[in-house]
Amino acid sequence: MKPEKFKAAIYKDIGRVDFTEIPYPQCGDNDIIVKNIIAGICGSDVAAFNEGGDANMIWKDSEFGHEMVSEVVEIGKNVKDIAIGDYIFPNMGQAKRDRMRMATVGGFSEYIHIPQFELGYSGIKIEKNIPLEYSVLLEPFVVGTRGTKNTNPGPGKTAIVFGAGIIGLAAAIMFKWYGCDKVMIVDISDYRLENASKFGLITCNPQKEDLKAKAIAEFGSQRCYTGEVCGANLYVDALGVNNSIDYFTQIAGRNAFISVVGVHHHPMAFDFIKVAFNNWYISGSGNGSYEEIAVDVIEMMRSGKFDLSILVSHKYQQNDIVEGLKMASDPKVSQKVVVLY
Repeated sequence: MKPEKFKAAIYKDIGRVDFTEIPYPQCGDNDIIVKNIIAGICGSDVAAFNEGGDANMIWKDSEFGHEMVSEVVEIGKNVKDIAIGDYIFPNMGQAKRDRMRMATVGGFSEYIHIPQFELGYSGIKIEKNIPLEYSVLLEPFVVGTRGTKNTNPGPGKTAIVFGAGIIGLAAAIMFKWYGCDKVMIVDISDYRLENASKFGLITCNPQKEDLKAKAIAEFGSQRCYTGEVCGANLYVDALGVNNSIDYFTQIAGRNAFISVVGVHHHPMAFDFIKVAFNNWYISGSGNGSYEEIAVDVIEMMRSGKFDLSILVSHKYQQNDIVEGLKMASDPKVSQKVVVLY
């Protein structure tokens, strides 16, 4: 039986989330209704809670949350290729047919109305034999995989990722999935580096170790315009801070490729003489649609090669979302925080 109302988490302002009962939606002929099962707390949710939502497209007085696995509970008569009881991952950019709703899909509410549903566009079907602790990571893994795939990874190549948050770890894991010979991840959180080591990743904390010396020891050395550097080919910036670019310019050799996934909110200086003389390649990370990249990620999850449940560090109930947001704010003790229904 359909409820008359359901509980929704509403973003109000810095440090404030309210819960309210809102009417259960009407399912049109081309629509579906889904019930959320599990939702991930994104870095943008944390930033909105701590600093304000507008820069993260999380608007005051709106539902929010955009990383969720949901069960289909109602289907319009014209909708094909999906059945009641199926699991889907609503596509954050397409689910509401409104790009301004990318971060306010409703992952922290009990139900979501998805208008004009198209399988593979509005939402990605999730096989039920994939553990929920894996599939809830689909969105950050898509983001990390974009950065990885841009560099054209594969056997015979080596990689370094700056940042061991969930997106950085996703990028590093996918470098291994695509067959790179050796992958290092760089971060100052020992907790996150310990998690990274469980996936066979080389780790480095540059506050405690000499990054350049360790990179040369692991990947060999070469000489180029900037002197002696390491032999790693591919790089991903998953930090979005000046340090990551500084690290790259210190250790990257000729023909190195860096894909910038982390969002740099402030301008920074960059020495383009080094770019020219070292023939560096610099790329953004927006190439490849969500639905295209998800194919590779789901194949990796389906394989069972990596125990992704390690990455889900904390679980909270819907009523405790504020506590979850606070926990997700601390990289020293959390990796991926999720909300259960």
